Amino acid sequence: MTAVALTGRHVRERARRGRARPWLYLLPAAAVLVPMFGYPVYMLGLLSVFDYRQAQVSGGQPSTFVGFGNYAALLGDTRFWEVLAQTVGFAVALVVSTLAVGAALAVLLTRVGPVPRMALSLAALGAWAAPAMTGSTVWMFLFDADLGLVNQVLGLDGFNWFYDRWITFGVVGATIVWHSFPLVMVTLYAGIQAIPVSVLEAAALDGASAWGTFWKIIVPMLRPLITIVVIQSVIWDFKVFTQIYVMTNGGGVAGQNTVLNVYAYQTAFGSSEYGLGSAIAVVMTLILLAVTLLYIRALYRSGERL
Repeated sequence: MTAVALTGRHVRERARRGRARPWLYLLPAAAVLVPMFGYPVYMLGLLSVFDYRQAQVSGGQPSTFVGFGNYAALLGDTRFWEVLAQTVGFAVALVVSTLAVGAALAVLLTRVGPVPRMALSLAALGAWAAPAMTGSTVWMFLFDADLGLVNQVLGLDGFNWFYDRWITFGVVGATIVWHSFPLVMVTLYAGIQAIPVSVLEAAALDGASAWGTFWKIIVPMLRPLITIVVIQSVIWDFKVFTQIYVMTNGGGVAGQNTVLNVYAYQTAFGSSEYGLGSAIAVVMTLILLAVTLLYIRALYRSGERL
């Protein structure tokens, strides 16, 4: 009995060490990332509960604790809800477009030869590697009203692509999708390549069409990967800033193309209401934290399935 008890204790201790080992591997990264991100988040939350403006920054007036006053003012502001709804709608359109383009090109990569596959992959990786500022500037020149290549090709002399709200969102959205689709394409292409050939051959022998094989076999088997890229795209597209700010000159005509990240920047640095701007950033952080938790859960589940 003593030997059995010792053996059982030894097994439990090994299991406990096995569960703790992954956390030990994460300690070096946590030692760097926690202070790097923890302190700014702490200061962000701290500023959000104070009336902190330019007078407080310069030291002319003391900071005033307002508690949840900034959040109450924010939630009672119709402009905030308009920008939030616009941001959510824009992010949904971007996620759907990015997934559609990335999935279509991933399937195309499996159907073309080595040379076209290599050319398409290099072009996609070039778009992915391009800095957001550089890509936005190039797209602005392409759609310039006077000298833009798009107007010259389409014969639209002097047409301003950045005047109407929805056309502007379309052009900026195309720029963001151009930056984002390579990750979806590469991820889904790798997933398709991992599907056993015997499964696809069995579907072909059963008379399944290419479209039916895609929807009934490939998509269900790629569901974990699709979930991951969708949630990751939501995180990226919800906090988009550079493309909107650069291509619309800070939000478009009368701020009609403002999204939440630009709104927070304008409130904090344009109006010098740093406390209110911090409150907007905290709300964004909480929303993205919820989406991130979904992402981690999806990542964990995909690790179990694949």
